[in-house]
Amino acid sequence: MTASNAHDVFYTAEFVDGPLAGDAEERVLVHGKHDVKLSVVALVDGLESIFRYNELEAREIQGKLHVKYSFDAGTSDPFESEDENE
Repeated sequence: MTASNAHDVFYTAEFVDGPLAGDAEERVLVHGKHDVKLSVVALVDGLESIFRYNELEAREIQGKLHVKYSFDAGTSDPFESEDENE
């Protein structure tokens, strides 16, 4: 069994807008490829919400894959809390 290089297994997902704007996370490459579309579960006001993101661009930075994702509001759960006092 050979040891894999971390650059061969992981990539960085960067979220450019939506509820996860500014966040980044390490994700696993599947069969050497990154995800074109992501579904991410996150808590908003104590409720789980599903947010969908689509690939904007992929690039290599210092030998590691970085993929930027844009929020798909039409297929995601709403993420702005509703204020009952308004």
